[in-house]
Amino acid sequence: MERIRQGRTVDRARAPHRAGPPRRDVLRFGGLLVPALAAPALLAGCGNDPAGDAGNVLRVSQPGDPLTLDPQKQGDMTSMNVLINMFDTLTTRGRDNRLHPRLALTWTATAPLTWRFTLRPGVAFHNGEPCDAAAVKFSIERLLDPRTKSPIVELRYVKSVSVVDPHTVDIHTSLHDPILPDKLSLFGGAAVPPRYLAKVGDRGFAERPVGTGPFTFVSWKRDHELRMRANPGHWAGRPPVDELVFSPAPNASSSLAALQSGGVDLVTGLTPDAAQQLDGYTGVTLDHFTGIRTSYLSLNTLEDGPLRDKRVRQALNHAVDVPLLIKAVLGGKAREVPAMIPRGAFGFDPSVKPFTRSVATARKLLAEAGHPHGFSTTLTASNIDSNVAEAVSGLLARAGVDAKVELLDPGTYATRLTSDDHGALGPMYLAASTVWTLDGESMLQSNVRSDRRQSRWHDKRADALIDTEELSVDPDKRRRAFSDLQRLMRDEAPFVSLYQIDNIYARNDRPRWKPGSAGVLSMADAEVAR
Repeated sequence: MERIRQGRTVDRARAPHRAGPPRRDVLRFGGLLVPALAAPALLAGCGNDPAGDAGNVLRVSQPGDPLTLDPQKQGDMTSMNVLINMFDTLTTRGRDNRLHPRLALTWTATAPLTWRFTLRPGVAFHNGEPCDAAAVKFSIERLLDPRTKSPIVELRYVKSVSVVDPHTVDIHTSLHDPILPDKLSLFGGAAVPPRYLAKVGDRGFAERPVGTGPFTFVSWKRDHELRMRANPGHWAGRPPVDELVFSPAPNASSSLAALQSGGVDLVTGLTPDAAQQLDGYTGVTLDHFTGIRTSYLSLNTLEDGPLRDKRVRQALNHAVDVPLLIKAVLGGKAREVPAMIPRGAFGFDPSVKPFTRSVATARKLLAEAGHPHGFSTTLTASNIDSNVAEAVSGLLARAGVDAKVELLDPGTYATRLTSDDHGALGPMYLAASTVWTLDGESMLQSNVRSDRRQSRWHDKRADALIDTEELSVDPDKRRRAFSDLQRLMRDEAPFVSLYQIDNIYARNDRPRWKPGSAGVLSMADAEVAR
């Protein structure tokens, strides 16, 4: 395999504090060079003006802005990262990756179709409205109301909610949901204020959100900054920082400029190649933590074409050398995933091994399937993942598969991904899922069972196994179903499993904060050095 040295020329006049090694070796896949990103320019005007801040302020950037500030009308992690600071959920996932109380103190399945939650007394919304059993009932029923048009799918089995007493609710399901408390730790579990919503309506609520969280909403200038203030009346106590400011930094250049100007203290959502561009600058520290966000290729097995043949799909899995991809493009900051479910999630089976990486085996399988000279297809990805997509295309080219990369802006990509058109992203697309419940169900719920939104593989055996792992009361039975499903996916190859990536952050010397494996930007206990 040919390796070439990619030295990076840095304009010292524009980047006087740069100190460190040149960019690492970059691998040429089948003649296709994975390009180095341009050296970051020191841009002005990124983030907010720190001179305008008073007190103890933490400034955080992520690649984009929230889609909405209504927690029940969004389903993306960028939005949730902001909203989790203004809205409490019924349960929470701790940094020990275990489920902990939040608005709910205890929970238990009192019957196969009923979960009972005992609520924390004395909790109030930011406007003084009580967050009691009636508010929790209203919140869940609003999310489930078709008129809300919520994209959140985790509560699909919830049928109704009943108030037992002011601090107790029963959630009734149509089928048993063994991980319902886990699902209420993020997207499905936010509490919203009934009286305030009745007064201002959905639009007014999204413009000035009111939750029970550790921070209260102050202002939002889209594409510039979203500002929150510490909630002194929060049930867990006032957060250590006075203000929390989120701003979008879509690339490494804007991140570096914001860090060096003091406009941002913590840069989140970094890809390894973007992080590499920040490495070595004075005053910039890179941290990375084991993550659980899992990337894969979804293959459309439903339409006529080469991907209907499982030998072709197996060939693609043999051709994509994931360890090489991790080393050359991701800087080693990821771990290979054998069959969709990541390590650390319930259901991961260590006995299921990844495909052997062999171009010869891939070519042999393609020839057996009637494609001795390979075939042409398209690989769709968000432009955020352009380097990985181009690298995967290069790896496929070694086996004779000409996969033309089609890049979309993140908004267009997300719209097509969640549409009812299973072919909206073409025959093959690069996707990722943050398995925030730490249960394999979250990884598979939308894209395996035949009737689900992103399913592009219909198999009655897989459907039955999904039903078992989603509905069984017995953890051992669920674990066996997950194992059987991973072996079935390994054989049928409806996906090309790739990797779970580390959470990577860049910061100055002010923030004191550590994420959980899901990387949720909950800043209630973050501190900054004065």
